[in-house]
Amino acid sequence: MPTQLNYRVGLIQMSCGPDPDANLDKAADRVREAAREGAQIVCLPELFRAQYFCQREDIALFDVAESIPGPSTERLAAVAREEKVVVVASLFERRAAGLYHNTAAVLHKDGTLAGLYRKMHIPDDPLYYEKFYFTPGDLGFKAFDTAVGKIGTLVCWDQWYPEGARITALQGANLLFYPTAIGWHPAEKAEFGEAQYDAWQTIQRSHAIANGVFVGAINRVGMEHGDVSGNKVEGPGLEFWGGSFLADPFGRIIAKAAHDKEEILIGEIDLKLLEDTRRNWPFLRDRRIDAYQPIVQRFLDAPIGDGK
Repeated sequence: MPTQLNYRVGLIQMSCGPDPDANLDKAADRVREAAREGAQIVCLPELFRAQYFCQREDIALFDVAESIPGPSTERLAAVAREEKVVVVASLFERRAAGLYHNTAAVLHKDGTLAGLYRKMHIPDDPLYYEKFYFTPGDLGFKAFDTAVGKIGTLVCWDQWYPEGARITALQGANLLFYPTAIGWHPAEKAEFGEAQYDAWQTIQRSHAIANGVFVGAINRVGMEHGDVSGNKVEGPGLEFWGGSFLADPFGRIIAKAAHDKEEILIGEIDLKLLEDTRRNWPFLRDRRIDAYQPIVQRFLDAPIGDGK
């Protein structure tokens, strides 16, 4: 598909309630609103159809998953067609009985499915028990041809790994999305909260700089305990820190949301700026692809060599 030199992107920062259908209704309305504000491609936060249920291991929560295509993609596809907007939607995919993924679906502006990206890196941390629910992705890192050009999407924990961003950019993606569900443990916020958010923003800005691409990070907002369909859960919960942002190829923040409210961010993608940045900082040109074989090792237990 042809690449536009300029287009507008919408990032949907939203809170999520215990009713999955209500969350889908809200998401569809926010996509429509972003499109009417001029966005030509819109990205929703990670697993927006439910509160972040991975705060606990509960086999009943597999019932939240859905097929792709399925109810969510059908609903959002209708909005995409009506508003002529590309949509990136992060969903809990039921691929088969006992086989589930954390998956981003990319919908063309005519509502057809451009493709899927299945989250590659799966965390397992206190209140982020994703390995219980999600099989690691098996589609690899992908760039998708859309009406605005090539874009890529990774998901949340993927954002800490430079390899995924690099491989997606090398396939021609000019814009990387990171739909996310990340927040503060309440007991840790006072001591570590500012540093955690700063690290989260810094690593994603670094992907923009290292690859000469635009990066959009899309988070949810609000306090959640993982309540789903009226199933109230006790526990400390997570305070999702919002702070969604769009960065340019030099790592500069184009648009940034607050930490404590829902917002629709609209930002301009200028591919002339991407071209100019890469000409002056030609990181892709100067890569030493002959020297990177050790990166495929888990850990280097012995020295590589002395260079002789």
